Amino acid sequence: MPQDLRILLLADTYSEHTEKWALGLAAYGLEVGIFSFNKASYPWYDGKAGIRLLYEPAEQLGASSDTGKLSYLKHVGLLKKAIRQFKPDVLHAHYATSYGLIGALSGFHPLVISAWGTDVMKFPQKNILNRAMLTYNLRKADAICATSFTIKDYLKPVTDKPVQVIPFGVDTELFRKKQVESLMEAGAFVYGSIKPLESLYNTDVLIRAFAALKTRQPQKTIKLLIIGEGSQAQALRQLAEELGIAADVLFTGRVPFSKIPEYYNMLDVLVNISDYESFGVSVIEAMACEKPVIVTNTGGLKEIVENANFGSLVEVGNVKQTSEEMEKYLLDPELTARVGKQGREKVILKYQWQRNIEQMVGVYRQLMK
Repeated sequence: MPQDLRILLLADTYSEHTEKWALGLAAYGLEVGIFSFNKASYPWYDGKAGIRLLYEPAEQLGASSDTGKLSYLKHVGLLKKAIRQFKPDVLHAHYATSYGLIGALSGFHPLVISAWGTDVMKFPQKNILNRAMLTYNLRKADAICATSFTIKDYLKPVTDKPVQVIPFGVDTELFRKKQVESLMEAGAFVYGSIKPLESLYNTDVLIRAFAALKTRQPQKTIKLLIIGEGSQAQALRQLAEELGIAADVLFTGRVPFSKIPEYYNMLDVLVNISDYESFGVSVIEAMACEKPVIVTNTGGLKEIVENANFGSLVEVGNVKQTSEEMEKYLLDPELTARVGKQGREKVILKYQWQRNIEQMVGVYRQLMK
């Protein structure tokens, strides 16, 4: 592999997934440029060898911002300028719609498009125009990637090109079980979630399930750690107050990606009960830290948690079932330890980050031929 291979990522610098890909590719020896429609919450790229920020707006997009895909057309000229400056070998759009669109319109080849989730699971179902736009973007791509087999299946109706599944894997040296200084009191059994505080992720269901568990197990010291920010933050805090559990629920806000492994190790069980998920990165990160996971029986989540060896599956929105699965781990330390260890073994076998980086570089290398 040429050590000076130059990859221009069209990707959101606010996303920890972009941070992860950029840092991973740079560590592998590639020169990485970044073109983003959004602004990072902190300058994770500053001073990082092999990474160059080519475009980012002055301010973050608001949580309620609904920028239409056609408005991204104004960025095509800026992207062409960035291409002239950076002189990439490969243009890689991370998201098949917005970033895929300006990548397709730039006329640059080779172009890689990676589908992440809602871009193919929800966007093309809204109307004929959306479907036509996605089909156009994929037609212009020289290679198409998906983060899960679930997403690959969603791509079948809109492209007949081959799709390579390359997950957002886990650095199992970084994400591993270790002792950390917890934000919770010693001896507490801690449940947690690491997701944006938006309706899609059903944090209200988790809070209600936790409250029900506290009612059934008043003698146990249990806590709930909610990591993330979003438009529902205030309403969720109010819900905890109304249920009388506010003293046992800690909202941390957004946490830098570099600190996330510490927070997983403050938990005993991760609960990720989204309406749907294209994959479930937080789930495999928690599993790598030997934490049992409770997830909804949907999308990429059931792809990861195939059976009870690796965690628990619950139905979307089912407070009672979620609470009962939470209780199982609370009352059975041996189950908690066994499921945690089996989860890490699966991550090491199927979701090693270094292997995913090598897969992606293999895609680039093939295109350069």
